[in-house]
Amino acid sequence: MTRVLVAGGAGYIGSHACKALARAGFMPVTLDSLINGHEQAVRWGPLVKGDLGDRALLGRLLTEEKIEAVMHFAAYLYVGESVEQPAKYYANNVTNTLGLLDAMRDAGISSIVFSSSAATYGTPERNPIPEDHPQLPINPYGETKLAVERALKWYGGAYGIRWAALRYFNAAGADPDGETGEAHDPETHLVPLVLEAGMGKRPPVKLFGTDYPTPDGTAVRDYVHVSDLADAHVLALKRLMAGGESLAANLGTGDGYSVRQILDEAGRALGSPIPHENAPRRAGDPAELVADPSLAMRELGWKPTRSDLPTILKTALAWHRR
Repeated sequence: MTRVLVAGGAGYIGSHACKALARAGFMPVTLDSLINGHEQAVRWGPLVKGDLGDRALLGRLLTEEKIEAVMHFAAYLYVGESVEQPAKYYANNVTNTLGLLDAMRDAGISSIVFSSSAATYGTPERNPIPEDHPQLPINPYGETKLAVERALKWYGGAYGIRWAALRYFNAAGADPDGETGEAHDPETHLVPLVLEAGMGKRPPVKLFGTDYPTPDGTAVRDYVHVSDLADAHVLALKRLMAGGESLAANLGTGDGYSVRQILDEAGRALGSPIPHENAPRRAGDPAELVADPSLAMRELGWKPTRSDLPTILKTALAWHRR
């Protein structure tokens, strides 16, 4: 059984990827500091508690666990915090990733699937956004993801590392079987904020901007179910391990939902309106962010099957109710 190191496998997307790996016949081996991850989310393979920056631990782990490939989710991800603490983000997201790549070289491991982000594009010039859109991040978080993408390109050319950089749009939803889900602290993602406000666990949701040039005045985003994201990672890994070419690909649906549509659909799922209040736009928030996912569909054979809004909200609500 092929053993895959999943850095950050105790987190939201990482835990779903571990389940998808196990279903596909791989053995996921999670490395997680548990600073943001959750021990109970590691259910499909062993957990090694440790920091990605611990080179000695990383070297032992890759060798002793007989790792053959890597999936990398171990990043800090809060945009606002990245602006306030860029050193923290560069140290973890960039420096530690370079250490991981060097440890892979030392261990003779040549395949890595990297968790990238639509934040590498910055403010879009057009929608839907293709992979050749200019990458001009507007915050340190996006800059660190782009820095790793560039390193992957150069490491690939010099050292033969094959890579897939998967640029997520808005991950949402939860495992349909209820075995893992979304639990951030602090929580910044819209779907859990909306559901928990509707369940009386949070204050009313703030609508940051109601005067955008969109059909209902609220911002539009491309939401993709986290289990669909996980499936894309497995497809990308299989491609690389079969000798396929490296690639950077968007993971989205090509369709956008507005904040107000999320509120309305969540209200239907809960059976009562979601309490909310209008607020000014946030600096740097574009009106619309929608992916062109055709490359991932063509090159990976990926098709998001759970990313309709009712399924996203149904699975997320079931998880939050548990």
